[in-house]
Amino acid sequence: MGWEIMTTENSVLKSQREKLGLTQEEVAQRAGIRLEQYQRYEKNDIRISSSSLRIVHAVLKALELDTTDFTKGKYATRSITEDDPLYKFIKEFEKMEGEHE
Repeated sequence: MGWEIMTTENSVLKSQREKLGLTQEEVAQRAGIRLEQYQRYEKNDIRISSSSLRIVHAVLKALELDTTDFTKGKYATRSITEDDPLYKFIKEFEKMEGEHE
């Protein structure tokens, strides 16, 4: 079974934040991270997919985004197979998502 993961999250984060009428500071507070860290995500200085799973989950939830859209949904652009190192990451991500439903 193939999986996909996003590669253009910065534009999605900014547009969703603006859609919700939130400041960068408000998103950072909701996600429990520093403002500077969130600003770097939006500027694409840090790839969310390389950050810790907890931070990824917190940022997407703060922006009221469906996390599966980034692992195999509408924002996903890279195919992931079961032998890919990201496969375990995605499975853990989905497990976290299931625990919060």
